[in-house]
Amino acid sequence: MERRITTYGIYFKEFMLTLDDKTQFKINQGLLLLATQPRLSAKFVKPIRDGLFELRTTWNGNIYRVFFIFDNGNIVVLFNGFQKKTQKTPNSEINKALKIKAEYYGNKK
Repeated sequence: MERRITTYGIYFKEFMLTLDDKTQFKINQGLLLLATQPRLSAKFVKPIRDGLFELRTTWNGNIYRVFFIFDNGNIVVLFNGFQKKTQKTPNSEINKALKIKAEYYGNKK
């Protein structure tokens, strides 16, 4: 199984540019798993709400999250990402991702 990974807008790229090379590599490893594996454990992927998921990456004592959706069951669309500093995923980050998701579907029509 292979899913095509695409991004929407510049949100994900801007996030990745804030990270060092090793952190980017670690997140890209998670993306590779997402693209090639039929199922991933909750250690790597967690449903958030309304069809929004987060890819979970831990590296060098830091926690990173990247939001995505499945589109047509095959295409993974990456939205914003952030470094997590609290136990709970901040509502502001979830709301930002949901807004980007709505924008994505609005532009897709």
